[in-house]
Amino acid sequence: MGENIRHNEETCRFEYESEGVIAYIEYDLFEKVMDLTHTIVPKSLEGRGIGGMLVKHALEYARECGYKIKPTCWFVDKFIKKIHGYEDLVMVVPEDNHNGPVCEI
Repeated sequence: MGENIRHNEETCRFEYESEGVIAYIEYDLFEKVMDLTHTIVPKSLEGRGIGGMLVKHALEYARECGYKIKPTCWFVDKFIKKIHGYEDLVMVVPEDNHNGPVCEI
């Protein structure tokens, strides 16, 4: 099933098409960070593991390209926490201990 995934760079997403319907995972790319923003699987394709397959494909692509991942999409975040082996891709944001305004005039 994974062989049916295509990278549509024009729309910044990975797509899986079946029965004339498209499931996809969207991303934004900023320098070396791939922000996985939405995973969409139409009702007619639900229950087949397509969402997970799309996420895995996007994560493998990020690894090959040397990108870090920002899992904005809740499904991507859940996938990474459940399926071990991708934690190293997640972008680490240091905590900000600054309690005041960022800029003062």
